[in-house]
Amino acid sequence: MKHYLQDYDRKHVIAPKGSQWDESKATKQSIVENYGIASLGKKRPLAMTSFKGYIVLLAGLLLGCLLLPACSGGEPPLSAEKKREIANVLYNQQLYSQSAKEYEEYLSKYNLDAKEQGNIAYKIADIYFERLRDYENALAFYLKSKHLSANDNLKSEIEKKIVQCLERLNRSGDARQVIQQTSALDDSQKPVVRPGEVVAKIGDREITTGDLAFYINQMPPQAQQAFQNAENKRELLRQFVAQEVLYDAAKRLGLDEDKEVLEGIFQAKKALMTEKMLRDEIEKESNLDNYTNADVETYYQANKERYAEKDDDGKVKRIRPFNEVAQQAAQDFIQEKQQSAYQGIVERLMKAEKVVFYEDKIQ
Repeated sequence: MKHYLQDYDRKHVIAPKGSQWDESKATKQSIVENYGIASLGKKRPLAMTSFKGYIVLLAGLLLGCLLLPACSGGEPPLSAEKKREIANVLYNQQLYSQSAKEYEEYLSKYNLDAKEQGNIAYKIADIYFERLRDYENALAFYLKSKHLSANDNLKSEIEKKIVQCLERLNRSGDARQVIQQTSALDDSQKPVVRPGEVVAKIGDREITTGDLAFYINQMPPQAQQAFQNAENKRELLRQFVAQEVLYDAAKRLGLDEDKEVLEGIFQAKKALMTEKMLRDEIEKESNLDNYTNADVETYYQANKERYAEKDDDGKVKRIRPFNEVAQQAAQDFIQEKQQSAYQGIVERLMKAEKVVFYEDKIQ
């Protein structure tokens, strides 16, 4: 059966105001399981335990350990080449978290030489930095790669990335110290880590089709639809490059330390933190996984007139059947649940913070 709630991307829904929550439809899903503790019987006194029993137990433990790969130092189930191939495939399919995990296992569980360790640490760092925007993990792997790498040109590139990580972690003082040691990178030594063909260059930096696809995928689904044709993608690329060169120019002017800019960064950070917290909390509070197509159809039955075709005078000409409006009904259903969850979250937090309004003072 087609599941309309799964088909609809609810991550970017903007819920309408004034909707009501139907408590009768909400069901709670328990995430707590009770585990019984089996009785082991009455323990014999230590003095009654035989020495022979200890020897047998110890021998069994040693044998079991020898049979386990973790104890015996056995080889991983996949060859190193296959493990790296899997990581590459996941990356090229834009499954960045999964790719990083595979690369990390490849780095930690396989007998690699120092050069390979350095290259893989660099690749993992780039995934965290460019794709996942996890700057703490990116910094850790850049530092590891720098320690392992014997290539001076690559070390110089790593130092640039370390500076960028530190800047994003609000550690400008540390970043300035690293900048003093940064030198130019020879193009012939620059590692290629982005998938796709090069579609633009900003100095030595390459912008690829993979970069463009990643940028588009960060947008809400509705916005992504606008960039399905080549001409719109070209315009987006021009806008992206323009934004990057303007940013570079602003940095050269020292605007990254400007008071107004720093205040704007703080306000933007606050807004992003609020948005992420709300998105996560609304997803949890609305309990959408507890609903099925039947709930959407019930919602449709209660709101049929909303989906009716009307004439110029507003009179109903035809009630559209559920199969014609299922996706729209699912969207409206989700919006109402999310709006109700949002209202509940805000009311709960205001109560906890003891918020008081003095609206009569507003003229």
